[in-house]
Amino acid sequence: MGWPYVGETLRLYSQDPNVFFATKQLRYGEIFKTHILGCPCVMLASPEAARFVLVTHSHLFKPTYPKSKERLIGQSALFFHQGDYHNRLRKIVQGSLSPETIRKLIPDIEFFTNSTLESWANGQIVNTYHEMKKLSFQVGILSIFGLLSNNYREKLNENYQIMDKGYNSLLTKIPGTTYQKALLARKRLNQILGEIISERKEKKLLEKDLLSRFLNFKDENGEILSLDHIADNTIGVLFAAQDTTASALTWILKFLHDDQKLLEAVKAEHMAIYEVNKRGKKSLTWAQTRNMPLTYRVILESLRMASIISFSFREAIMDVEYKGYLIPNGWKVMPLFRNIHHNPKFFPDPHIFDPSRFEVPPKPNTFIPFGNGVHACPGNELAKLEMLIMIHHLVTKFRCEVVGSGDGIQYDPFPVPQKGLPARFWPETNCLNQD
Repeated sequence: MGWPYVGETLRLYSQDPNVFFATKQLRYGEIFKTHILGCPCVMLASPEAARFVLVTHSHLFKPTYPKSKERLIGQSALFFHQGDYHNRLRKIVQGSLSPETIRKLIPDIEFFTNSTLESWANGQIVNTYHEMKKLSFQVGILSIFGLLSNNYREKLNENYQIMDKGYNSLLTKIPGTTYQKALLARKRLNQILGEIISERKEKKLLEKDLLSRFLNFKDENGEILSLDHIADNTIGVLFAAQDTTASALTWILKFLHDDQKLLEAVKAEHMAIYEVNKRGKKSLTWAQTRNMPLTYRVILESLRMASIISFSFREAIMDVEYKGYLIPNGWKVMPLFRNIHHNPKFFPDPHIFDPSRFEVPPKPNTFIPFGNGVHACPGNELAKLEMLIMIHHLVTKFRCEVVGSGDGIQYDPFPVPQKGLPARFWPETNCLNQD
């Protein structure tokens, strides 16, 4: 269980997660206990166990996070509820992130993507992960608020980044700590959201974004969502949208950079679309983003290899028995996606990057990068669309060079390449002239 209070938190966030979890599983089997972020936890490392917790017996395990993270996101967020409230809110979020809705965002996502890539393309070294976070945040804001003014974007971004640093800090009341700064930033975010909502009501703006759906929500008693409820769910969506997608994009870039033959094949797939679109003068269509088979397999294999979400947090609402083991009421329960994704029984040679393995659908419950069951990530289609668009514009218009070896992993808190994958980028035309 590790040290008192701290448990094994420092060990988890300071070493390769493959080593941490694999060592535990090798020593104790597919069911073992530990202590993470102030919580006693049971970890489950098999597809059957993940399905038991997330699907067939999900009513016995409520969605949860460590208290430090719950206070920052807000306990009325979609993450932390079951039953009718959860189902109705989830339908709102799914509606705003459905393929029918997000397909309309393609031109705006392309605009932010091109602006981001052009800002890198001067030969200067950039921290790829940090830059991808900026892009993912812009797309998250777009999906919630639509085309928000730059003033509000900057205010939201400034305070969200302060709060973001506190997500995986230990809960403390000491002033000046990362966690207390995060709590203050969270209060300021509520105030900014209040201003946006007031302005929208005053101008009687008839938007069809997620915020408007929240504002029009009424429960079975005709009650509307309070500002706190709207803020909690808005922060929840931003939390789900930013770091994980940015991490995935960074890993994709690394894996393509490390396999130049694969990169050329992906580039050929996209150049065909690029030419049809009059060398990028026309926007991508939804149909085109649905017809990038090699790129899609690269994304899936990157999600498997990186396993950015190493586990999911649940909490037993009563004593639960599973395969002869007692899971005590109140303990956190963590299905280990990473262990499942790296199990050679399901993915031969799991440490080799091989997109061709996804030419055949994986066995049920063995590939769950977006979770499973009623609390699976509702934004997974938006995340994949963002990845497809970024890859398209990157490989057709730019070249990059990773600075340094690019090996190693760091935690921010999600696993990302060492030092955020420092890289240089150039416009494709410049590289061709230099060649």
